[in-house]
Amino acid sequence: MIGATPMQPACGATIQCMTPRKPPASRKHIKGKKPARAVPRAASQTPELVIITGMSGSGKASVLKAFEDLGYYCVDNLPVELIPRFAEMAVQSTEIRRTALVVDVREGSKLEQFPGILSAVRRMIPTKVAFLEASDAVLLRRFSETRRPHPLGNDTPVNASLKAERRHLASIRALADFVIDTSKFNVHELRAHITARFREQTAEKSILISCVSFGFRHGVPAEADLVFDVRFLPNPHFVPEFRPLTGLDPRVVKYIRSFPQSREFISRISDLLIYLLPHYINEGKSYLTVSFGCTGGQHRSVMIAEEVGKRLHKAGYRLKTVHRDMPR
Repeated sequence: MIGATPMQPACGATIQCMTPRKPPASRKHIKGKKPARAVPRAASQTPELVIITGMSGSGKASVLKAFEDLGYYCVDNLPVELIPRFAEMAVQSTEIRRTALVVDVREGSKLEQFPGILSAVRRMIPTKVAFLEASDAVLLRRFSETRRPHPLGNDTPVNASLKAERRHLASIRALADFVIDTSKFNVHELRAHITARFREQTAEKSILISCVSFGFRHGVPAEADLVFDVRFLPNPHFVPEFRPLTGLDPRVVKYIRSFPQSREFISRISDLLIYLLPHYINEGKSYLTVSFGCTGGQHRSVMIAEEVGKRLHKAGYRLKTVHRDMPR
């Protein structure tokens, strides 16, 4: 469903990577020769299974497509009874190593078997469970825009079906290795996020940071993880020539930067974030919304969000900048 309808952009997920298994070193050697040193498999050659599940309309089809583009062998709506056989095939195959499949509420009552099956499969192959969700308001909008019925049936209102589905999936969500709230991604950002995280598992700095500027008079962004108040900086609004401009204008940037407290704030906050981000990544956080607020969201917060964003990008982090209340 998410593949057909773009979502509203914005920016949070928890991803935990498992250590790949190493093949045992051979003990056999020829007399007079040193035993050959075992060569560990490349990460891409280690058997791996990703199970994608979650709420209807949360973007499982788009995520599965992203895994397919990464070279995973993908299956949609595989019956839960066949997951062990699928995992066995992945372990035994010399060609298919990285696999992904979707399991969701379409399984009906058989989904209750999933926790036991998952436990058995994890003893066979390194397995991650990705649970996708979104807010009820976003899911209702997607169902309305695509005019598709909820899998639980046409006789029940969609909002009631979503509540029933959340209850039905609660135990599976608790087993997930990472949870992605897709209401904060559009379809392109979601696929880029999955691609960055699973491309050979090299992305230590693959956390996505959203630098958001806003005006306190319009309220603090609901999605904000960290909020910094920059109303202590001199306000360009009181300079007549700057009043109609924004924090993107070079003249406004120069004015704000001319104050030592502005330069020091940018430096200190950037250093703080660069210190914190590896710790957020270690805790499994894969996207972070850092918000900067001034009175109206037109000058100071815009400039600061841009400047801090540039420093984070220079430090190697993926970044997007959003100016929520800046006049267009």
